[in-house]
Amino acid sequence: MVLNAFGSPHDLKRLAEISATLIRYGFGDLVQRFGLENAASKAGRILRGKEAPDTAHLSPAERLRCVLEEMGPTFVKLGQILSTRIDMLPPDYIAELETLHDKVATLPYEALVAEVEADLGYRLTEVFAEIDKTPLAAGSIAQVHRARLLSGEAVVLKIRRPGVRRVIEADLRLLMHIAHFVAAEFEDAHRFRPEEIITEFAKSIRTELDLANECHNAERIANNFRDVPHIRVPRVYWDWTNEAMNVQEFVSGIAGSDLTAARAAGLDLRLIAARGAEAVLTMMLEDRFFHADPHPGNVFYLPDEQLVFIDFGMVGHLSRRRRDELVDLLSGVVQRDPEAVTEILLKWANASLTENQQLEERIEGFIERVHGVPLKSLNLSALALDLVGIMREHDLALPPDLTLLIKAFTSLEGMGRQLDPDFDMASAAEPFLHRLILQRFSPKELVRLTGKGLADGVDLMAHLPKDLKTLIHSVQQGKIKLGIEVQQMDNFLTRLDRSITRITIGIVIAALTMGSSIVMTVSGIELPVAVSVFAMMGFFGAVVGGVWLMYSIWRSGKG
Repeated sequence: MVLNAFGSPHDLKRLAEISATLIRYGFGDLVQRFGLENAASKAGRILRGKEAPDTAHLSPAERLRCVLEEMGPTFVKLGQILSTRIDMLPPDYIAELETLHDKVATLPYEALVAEVEADLGYRLTEVFAEIDKTPLAAGSIAQVHRARLLSGEAVVLKIRRPGVRRVIEADLRLLMHIAHFVAAEFEDAHRFRPEEIITEFAKSIRTELDLANECHNAERIANNFRDVPHIRVPRVYWDWTNEAMNVQEFVSGIAGSDLTAARAAGLDLRLIAARGAEAVLTMMLEDRFFHADPHPGNVFYLPDEQLVFIDFGMVGHLSRRRRDELVDLLSGVVQRDPEAVTEILLKWANASLTENQQLEERIEGFIERVHGVPLKSLNLSALALDLVGIMREHDLALPPDLTLLIKAFTSLEGMGRQLDPDFDMASAAEPFLHRLILQRFSPKELVRLTGKGLADGVDLMAHLPKDLKTLIHSVQQGKIKLGIEVQQMDNFLTRLDRSITRITIGIVIAALTMGSSIVMTVSGIELPVAVSVFAMMGFFGAVVGGVWLMYSIWRSGKG
């Protein structure tokens, strides 16, 4: 495979820089393996005059961390994501990647704002009364400065580094080529879905590049907590916010990492830990839209144990289906149901039960080990990592959309234990799980699921003639080859007829149930006796039809 087939000179230059960095840290074999020979020849010129780092005392995991840091923002962010993938990497690599941080020098204010002012069409000094040219913080994507509006309000300006988008886009193209190469050349790599990982990662980092999108995320989470007085999110000033710069309220509080100052201010750290856990669990499990990096650097403490969350560049979204699967998995652990837990893990990994018959035995041992242990003694993050470790032993991988959730959950428990050594994540999560389980079986949810099933059934029946016609047409054109023995045809048609009959009866049962329910739940109206009798007959017919349908399915399965 040749990765050097990049069109733009900038891409070729970036390839040479990356190749040079890999060679300096002893990864020259990867340069050759990935087909970067042409870039490596150009890298020789870059390497001249550069002092080679002393890597003799570094472990392979430390060398990987160092090379990712030096290769820049894209690879730092990728390493941070990979630090959550215990299903992919050994523990020593995970521990090392968790220490990854951006090593970037601050830019002079004048160099930083030139690109932004060109986009805006005016100078920032025209809309801000003052701007502190000394940065508050500097990251690989943006730099933060204090400022004051003409109206006197204190704000912070988060300004994107010039040229960073071009560098990241070149890196993403390279990473996708590598993902294609790994998927094609290494058979075992398919279970990790490398192309999906890079696709998800590219989507995440491109979103993070849009600084206006961070403000949309902030406002969405602020709206979810509008009735919670002890949770705050800085206000956004949209008049001066765009893709390359956002303007948010400046909040003067105690940094989440400064526990000494928090104690000196008389804050109750146990209460802060409880409130922080409740807020993040609410985002994850109820709102299903969460801050994906809730570490102490992204939190401030205010008087009366208020918490201010900042930096919503990295957020996660959990689908309703995935959230329900997580609840089912935890319920399976609590109820000692290894079969249910195994089924969910195999579903996540797109694997079949027959290929992993020993997995259920390992899950059963895991459940027995944690069952009966007091909640306070459980470390949920460690348990989650143990469970993923079991998946790794059986060549199973997590779906990419769960990586941010694991990262956020681990960060949350770590922050909670810093604030309160006795912090109990299991007890904090327990009421959320109880509520979600009850919601799954509430009348409202059952009506929603019934309606969805009815709609799906009607849709299936409506499209069935057209789908059959398309299928027959494809067979006639020779696009589909069917081999059916003549003596089996009667049996095949009989089974098809039974299947269609069952689908029809299922739709009728759903319609009777919903119709009768609507009639019987009408309030404020005295219904005629005939209508009530009709509704009861509908319920009776649905029950009879359901019993017949279940018996028919059981009998055919037995046969």
